[in-house]
Amino acid sequence: MLMTHAELVIQNAMAFVAASRSARERDLERREKLLARIQLMRPPNPYLVKTRGGEQLKLDLDR
Repeated sequence: MLMTHAELVIQNAMAFVAASRSARERDLERREKLLARIQLMRPPNPYLVKTRGGEQLKLDLDR
């Protein structure tokens, strides 16, 4: 079957979209696995984790 130039362009574009989608999905899976490993490796920093609520400071502004 003989394809016109427009049909070839459309076919190439669709192939590019499919390749791009598969690369994006592979990258997303790799990123999820990497972030899961990082979360397992790093314990939370006790100085950054808020253990209780903060306190409101009283300021005497009526002087």
